[in-house]
This record gives sequence, C-alpha cells and structure tokens, in this order.
Amino acid sequence: MNETATLWWDASTNTIRYIDQTVLPNVYSIIECTTVGRLATAINRLEIRGAPALGVAGAYGIALAAQVCQKNDLKDFMAEVYRDAEILRSTRPTAINLGWGIDQVIDTMRSCQDVASARLSALAKARDVAREDTASCHMIGERGAALLPCTCTVLTHCNAGSLACSSWGTALGVIRSAVSTGKQVKVITCETRPLLQGARLTAWELIQDGIDVTVITDSTAAHLMRTGKIDAVIVGADRITCDAVFNKIGTYMHAVCAHHHNIPFYVAAPLSTFDTKKRERDVIIEERGREEVTTIGNRTFVPDGCKVKNFAFDATPLDLVTAIITERGVLRQPIDTDLLLSLKSTK
Repeated sequence: MNETATLWWDASTNTIRYIDQTVLPNVYSIIECTTVGRLATAINRLEIRGAPALGVAGAYGIALAAQVCQKNDLKDFMAEVYRDAEILRSTRPTAINLGWGIDQVIDTMRSCQDVASARLSALAKARDVAREDTASCHMIGERGAALLPCTCTVLTHCNAGSLACSSWGTALGVIRSAVSTGKQVKVITCETRPLLQGARLTAWELIQDGIDVTVITDSTAAHLMRTGKIDAVIVGADRITCDAVFNKIGTYMHAVCAHHHNIPFYVAAPLSTFDTKKRERDVIIEERGREEVTTIGNRTFVPDGCKVKNFAFDATPLDLVTAIITERGVLRQPIDTDLLLSLKSTK
C-alpha cells in the first residue's frame, strides 16, 4: 500500500517541502517553502489542505519561523515567532488543527532559555507532531476497518487521505487498512465542488493504491443511497465540537441522506480535531472567493452581476453521526461529549 508523505522538513536546506495539491492529478509537483509568508500563501491557496495536514504545516511553520528569525535576544526572537504564528493562524478560520499544531510548538519553545535551544526545540516538536499524526492515522485506520463489512461499497466526500494528513489518511486510512486486511472495498467518491478534491485528489490517491474507485457528481450520492448501492459513508473532519462535525461543504446533506436510508455514517478524525470548548454557534465557517464557483479553467459559468455564496464547510449535528473513529477508540451513539472531553484532556 502506497504511503505518500504530504509535507516534510528538508534537513539539508532547513525548509519545508510539500506536494502542491492544486495541480494534481495532472502534475506531481514538490514545492520548497523557505518563508512563513510563502507557507501562509500555500495554505490560503489550498496547496496544503486537510485538517491534520494543516496541523503539521502549522507545527513546521513555527519551526521555519524559528530557523529564519535573526534575532539574538530571546524576548525579541519569541516576539517575531509569535507574529509569524498569527499570520499562519489567520489563514483558515474553521479548521482547528492549524492552530493546534502552532500551539504545540510554541508551548514547547516557551520553556527554553536561549535562542539556540528554542530553535532546536521547535524543530524537534514539529517532527514529533508529524510522526504522531501518521501514527494516529494508522490507529484510526485499524479501528475503522473493523466497522466495515468484508465486502462493501463506501461513499466518501472531499479528500481525507494521505494528502490531507502527514500520510495514510483518516477516512481513506480506514479504507486502506480495511483493504490491507483482505476486505473487498469499493469506493465511491463525490467530485466535491467547487474545487473537486474528491475527483482530483481522492481518486488519484486510490488509483495509486490499486483500490477500486468511481467518481460521481455530488448530487448523485442520494440516488445511490436510495437504490442500495452504498453500504457506508466515511468522511473526515476539520473540527468537532460538542454538538457538530464541521467538514467540507456537502457533508451535511450526505449525513441526512444516510440517516434517512439507515446507512452508517462514520467520521474519522484524530483527537487534535476535537474542539470540546465550543459549540456549533461559536465556529466561523470560512467563505472563499467567488472565482472558485464562477470559473473552471478559462471559462466563466456564472454571469457577471450574479451573487455567489461559497462556503468551504458545513456543520453536521452529532445525532446524524453513527460513530466517530479516533486513535483512542470508536465513539458510538449516543455520543458522549463528556467522554470526548476526557479523551482530549488525557491525550
């Protein structure tokens, strides 16, 4: 099974390298990132995307900030790192992992007594975050694989694979792990308008692994559920509050349809995605640019003067979720939010 690394630290140049997800599947391009500003642009442009991958990017971003900062006084050094942290934190308001990854590294640096040790500590912690993400994905995969029948067809939405993590993936990690145990899994991936992460990225990943995958338009999913063609739905998450799962726009309608047709609806996500201090009403849902909806390639499909709403995410109430698959265990209905809190606090 192919385990693609999404982003990593290049020790020979002290830079971040990552797969540019905007040009897949036509071009496989590795970008070298030398500044925090360039990393922020990469996150804004979705060259790097996916909640766990954003956590790793945030961690490596602080390591990069520490490496390039020229301040010799510790107080001035940390002040500049804090400024860079806020630049990164502001790029994606809905996904919680980005800020989590940033804070993991900054919290480690705060105990350092000099600039040199702060630099070393930042890089070591960032590497730990990446390693732990990969380990979490494999544990999620193993736990989730046990939930799938020996022969099944699974619907997924957007991309929650290795490209959305440091490697392996969450929702696709479950599928990969199931296939690795000998289960016969076919995948239906929604194209995921407007940026087609399902058609471009999920399909590309699964083709690399030799896993049977079919791309459908987003609006086809309900028809396939009604006609008995889907055995389970598995998605990732960008944030899980005490009452809702935030994921790529369109997830909620899949959850409603799955609930209506008695199809299991699973969410696969690491504990770093849990935001147990907030409720749905407290979370800002990111709105992205008009051009993502109005244009494809060089063609415009929406007339000038027509208004556009382009929400990046939606919220799915927890009562529509059959189970949340985490690295620490599977949370089934009724989902205990106090247990969510205890898992998060003891990690």
